[in-house]
Order: sequence, then structure tokens, then C-alpha cells
Amino acid sequence: MHQGVSAVSDALQLVGKIRSDLTSLEENILGHPYLHALDAGRVRLDSLKVFAGQQYHIISSDLRSIALILSREGMRPSRHFLMNVLQGEAAALDALQGLAGALGLTASDLVDFEPLPAAYAYCTFVAWLALYGSDAELAGAFLVNLSAWSANCGRMRTALREKYGLAAPALAFFALFADMPSFEQEAIAIIQNGLNRGIPARFIHRAARMLQAYELMFWNAMAGVAGIHRDRGE
Repeated sequence: MHQGVSAVSDALQLVGKIRSDLTSLEENILGHPYLHALDAGRVRLDSLKVFAGQQYHIISSDLRSIALILSREGMRPSRHFLMNVLQGEAAALDALQGLAGALGLTASDLVDFEPLPAAYAYCTFVAWLALYGSDAELAGAFLVNLSAWSANCGRMRTALREKYGLAAPALAFFALFADMPSFEQEAIAIIQNGLNRGIPARFIHRAARMLQAYELMFWNAMAGVAGIHRDRGE
């Protein structure tokens, strides 16, 4: 810990700056035309199959990535956090089967879906962080990304229930993320530990910016499949 500085003050300031710097990016994600189209019931069920197929590949990749960085980090304080993330990803993959079934997809169908480059970019960067990055970078990126992803999952749960008539088992995937407990305090501690070890703050900022940008690319990809108009600025 730096002299005269509290155990988490550097990390808190850094996360606050990252969130401020990425405000417009997060607003583009939260206000994405794909979500507006879902709210209005204008997304075809066939294109929702693509959403499920892409999520299958993304989560399957993230499971491997988290297991990799967990093995790299050994007994660092982030181990408990990474174990929870790993278990959460496994639960999400199980819950995705309910959505797939409601859309008429089998487990084999999910495996056979071809990943879309713009959708798959998110998990390829997570894999990069797992191989070359640090636990602090990953925790910072996930922390900043969670609010937008969680909010969009909650919005999709509502739209799919009210506009498409999907029942609770089909919506379990979205509920898992929409109702996820905050891990902010644990992530802040991991970020501070990383700063104390000499991880540059700009690396953590960069990881969050990159992951959030890939998140926006995912929603752009879903909009493209659904034939939803996107503003040029996105």
C-alpha cells in the first residue's frame, strides 16, 4: 500500500475515472436500438436464436479463460473472486439451455452455431486478458462492464416475457445476470492489490475500455442480424 493512502482509495479513484471516461460508451450500450426493438416486439424469434447461439460460444470461451487465469493467479486474493466468476459462467451456460429450448434449439444446435466475429470479439479479449493480462485488469473490466450487461439482461427479460410470452425457465439466463449481487468491493480490493504490485493504472483503464467497446460490438452484431437500424455514431 502506498504511504498515507487508504487500502482502496487509489482503486476507487481509478474506477470512478474509468466510469466517467466511458459514460458515452455505456449510454450507447444501454440505449441500443436492439433493446428498443425488443421492447416493441420487433425482433424476430429467429434472430433471437442467433443471440442464444452467440452466447453459447461466448460463455463456453469465458469458462476456459477464467479457468486459465485462475490457474495463473495461484493463491492471490483474487482466487475467491475468480472461483465465483467461474461458477457464475457455468450457471449461465446451464441457464442458457432454457432459452434455447423455448426457441426450438437443441444442445447440438448451439454447438453448431457459427460465431459472428463482432459478437465473438468480447470473449476473445477476455481470453487475451486471461493469457497476457492480470487479475486486476480482468476484475476492473468486468466491474465496469457489469452494470450495462446486467441492465440489458433485465430489459431483455421484461421484453421477452411481456412481448414474446416466454416463461420463467426460458428467462433464467437473463435473471441470473439481472439479479446478480454486486461484487464491487471485492473487485476494488483486487484492483488495489494489482496497483500495489505495480500493474499500471492505464492497463486497467484500457482493459475496461476495450471490453466495454466489445460489448457494444456485440449488440451491434445482434442488431445487424435482426435488421435493426443503427445510428452511424454507434
